[in-house]
Amino acid sequence: MNQSFEPFYDVNRTYDDNYAQGPFGAFAQALADPARVGNQSAASSCESFLGFPVNLPFGIPAGPLLNERFTTAAFRMGFDLSVYKTVRSRAWGCNAFPNVLAVHPRSVDGLLTPGSPELDEGVLADTRYETPISISNSFGVPSRDPDIWQPDMRRAIAAAGHGQLLVPSFQGSRVEGMSTDDYIADHVTTARLVCETGAGLMAMNTSCPNEGHNRLLCHDPHLVGRITEAVKNEIADRPLIIKLAYIPPVATEPWPQDSRAGHYTYARVTDDSALELMVRQTVARGTVQAIAAINTISARLVDANGNQALPGAGRERSGVCGHAIRYAGLDMVARLAAIRERLGLDFAIIGVGGVVEPSDYDDYRTAGADAVMSATGAMWDARLARRIKSR
Repeated sequence: MNQSFEPFYDVNRTYDDNYAQGPFGAFAQALADPARVGNQSAASSCESFLGFPVNLPFGIPAGPLLNERFTTAAFRMGFDLSVYKTVRSRAWGCNAFPNVLAVHPRSVDGLLTPGSPELDEGVLADTRYETPISISNSFGVPSRDPDIWQPDMRRAIAAAGHGQLLVPSFQGSRVEGMSTDDYIADHVTTARLVCETGAGLMAMNTSCPNEGHNRLLCHDPHLVGRITEAVKNEIADRPLIIKLAYIPPVATEPWPQDSRAGHYTYARVTDDSALELMVRQTVARGTVQAIAAINTISARLVDANGNQALPGAGRERSGVCGHAIRYAGLDMVARLAAIRERLGLDFAIIGVGGVVEPSDYDDYRTAGADAVMSATGAMWDARLARRIKSR
């Protein structure tokens, strides 16, 4: 493991231990001694993101910022957009430990490209953490009860400095016997609970499995359209972001398997109707003001002997994040930007996936992102925002 930085989320501890005891490393130092960190929020000028001033439209997406201590530390380390980990209308348990393993794609550049046979054949996962970092993301979207997360979220919002923005993330919870209307109503209830914290905007997670398997809400654009309409009616003029997983196009040529780092060529798309339908069902109807992409890429994870790497039923596959999904994230941003221009729509694009170096931020902005976020890269390099700003 690269020892340059201690991850602020300790992968060798359970989720509950991280929630209670974290963050760690430089994030812990930022909480203990703010003066030592310095003023990371000060800037001579701000950009506008969804109507809010931000010093730099860069931050950490939903996932590793478990509570107010994590988000406050992120602000102090210069991550001006900090997303509070996805909350629910009820308490929800975490998948069994371990949740994070190091992932090692076979390609020479460490990338997993959508449609690659390796995703189904098996990708090696172990505890040998190396940079550029790629990891499994097998948590199951845990949540505290609203009685816990609501006051904590209020504190997180209040801790944002000048030019910084706390973005709450939420999702509905499908339970046994729940109808589609009930499922939609649970999204609305959770959005209302977020509004009660004083949040000025929020992100809706449509990109994580919610029924104990790999079916994703974002693969049903019509249902997403119904949910976002109901949520928007509840939250009024607060901007709504939706987070998507990778939605593939139909391309005229296969995905490159061994792209040289920094020399990516987007596939020539002949049919991007699935992604365009999502945009039409949400943005074009005025219910969504921003799209964040991507979350993870699903892969079968195996150990050195070819056996299931993560223990337990239903965990043969896991979402993979970090450097391995950089190509897919950039591709989604470029395609969303093309759809935005083609349809003449006005919405923000948040680029996520494989941002581990300052140059990755530049590449996402060039591809069309209005803001950029890093989860895995920031976990292993708490100074990533500073490195980008220092240029």
